[in-house]
Amino acid sequence: MFAARRALSFAARSTAVCGQSRLPQRVWLARGQASIATSEQAAAATNRAEVTLKRFWKSVGIESRDNGLAITLDKRPLRTPGGKPLLLPQHKRLVAALIATEWENQETLLKPHALPVTSLASRAIDAFTDEKSRSEVRSLLLKYLDTDTICYHESEPDALVTLQEAHWKPLLEWACSEFGVDIQTSDSLLFTSQPPETLQKFDKVMAEFDQWEMAAIERATYTSKSFLIALALVKGRISAEDAALASHVEVNSQIKRWGEVEDSHDVDHHDVRRQLGSAACILSNL
Repeated sequence: MFAARRALSFAARSTAVCGQSRLPQRVWLARGQASIATSEQAAAATNRAEVTLKRFWKSVGIESRDNGLAITLDKRPLRTPGGKPLLLPQHKRLVAALIATEWENQETLLKPHALPVTSLASRAIDAFTDEKSRSEVRSLLLKYLDTDTICYHESEPDALVTLQEAHWKPLLEWACSEFGVDIQTSDSLLFTSQPPETLQKFDKVMAEFDQWEMAAIERATYTSKSFLIALALVKGRISAEDAALASHVEVNSQIKRWGEVEDSHDVDHHDVRRQLGSAACILSNL
């Protein structure tokens, strides 16, 4: 919950809807433009938006449907890329508000990169409701542990060592203590394999995750290039900002030494926070 609150500023431009503690049966965010069709045509309409990259809806809403929360465009519910209704549990009102805000903030042209919570919720619904997919993703994520960013340390320069101590060491100590595992670290470029028992333990931890936690840890791992940073974010040990700083220890060390590269470091800075922020937000049960 702490991580989700810290991440709100990264996941959406507007927090007007997010401030509501309760959602009525129907919440409308008015706007002026085109339309959308009926239930089965909702997926086609969403696809149309992806193809044309143009806004065609006048209003965005949140409705209670089938014991869940549906985000609607001109009263028609959004669907996932897999064609399933993008239906959220009643306890994920904040997530619903963030998704609605993302679509409301699409002005004239549709910007897929500005829909991080929408895409993550769709991933949770499409991919993590069956055990086969969950098991396959767990195996892929555990491969990151053998090459995990925070397990490979440098002894110089001093600026890098300082950042490693500040951002990586506490996460390693937390993971070892919290889960009772041994995590191997290295100060060379040589590959370091983690103990089988450690991999088995983390596999069991992820096996207990719900679909939202699985979607969050997948995105956070791929974004940070670190399974351990992602796990700490999902478990609420660190915020999205802390996760971003931990994942950019080496980059930030280079920036301190050589300066920032315009249109590279600054773009990456915001993109990493957008992705990690969406992962933190999808976990909220507010």
